[in-house]
Amino acid sequence: MGVSGVNGGMDARIEAAVAAALSLGQGALGNAEAPPKLRGALDHAVFPGGARIRPTILISVARACGDDRPGLTDAAAAALELIHCASLVHDDLPCFDDADIRRGKPTVHRAYGEPLAVLTGDSLIVLAFEVLARAAGDHPARAVELIRVLAQRTGMPGGICAGQGWESEAEVNVAAYHRAKTGALFIAATQMGAIAAGQEAEPWEELGARIGAAFQVADDLKDALLTEAEMGKPAGQDLAHARPSAVQELGVLGAVSHLKDILGGAIASIPSCPGEAMLAAMVRAYAERMTPVDLQPVRG
Repeated sequence: MGVSGVNGGMDARIEAAVAAALSLGQGALGNAEAPPKLRGALDHAVFPGGARIRPTILISVARACGDDRPGLTDAAAAALELIHCASLVHDDLPCFDDADIRRGKPTVHRAYGEPLAVLTGDSLIVLAFEVLARAAGDHPARAVELIRVLAQRTGMPGGICAGQGWESEAEVNVAAYHRAKTGALFIAATQMGAIAAGQEAEPWEELGARIGAAFQVADDLKDALLTEAEMGKPAGQDLAHARPSAVQELGVLGAVSHLKDILGGAIASIPSCPGEAMLAAMVRAYAERMTPVDLQPVRG
């Protein structure tokens, strides 16, 4: 079964939630004085989106736990995706990856200039927390916990900012680097989905961490093996920037085997919930999607 077969129409739900959130940041509430270029840069950074995997995981967990506050779930999903989009804008800047292409089109700093790219990333981060604050009336206690988790997985010491920070260190703690740079927002996805549905966050951390680890290995494989045209972003970045990579450490076939092991552990780590089988199917579907099963041994 493919990913579309297990997401139950979530794509439209996610796009609507993200569009509604972005309208706040673009001055759509009657503020005609919002700077037009920055408004355009925000849209460029968010649409069209990628796979929207993080909000998909978040909503999937919420559904598995009952999803009794769908408005709060949608706000959480949108906020998480805005943080992810902000991280991409910042990652692409000349001071980091200096990338020209993202999602098959010019990066924000190439299309709008570096100053507006910095402001775009900053604006998306702030907007994410505004979206959660505006949704707090649905269930204030849950909203506060959502804000806490998203902040924890965005900043220091264990969020995506910390992950980016490891790239400036002379010696890199590879496990901490990957857990923060890639894993943090996947942990946020599983925990925020549970929180939005009224469940405790802690039991869902392992699932998010394992999915994040799997995506890191998959990303390492794609970076090493695919072209810029195939990925819609620059290839060979791990080697070019001397970044830690599962492919460099394990080789291609070893990395593929490791990826499958991680995903098997992810399925086993799903907490008991009414939608446990659905979540397992989702993880399996994404495993099929991200695992480069067509690789031949000669490419190892």
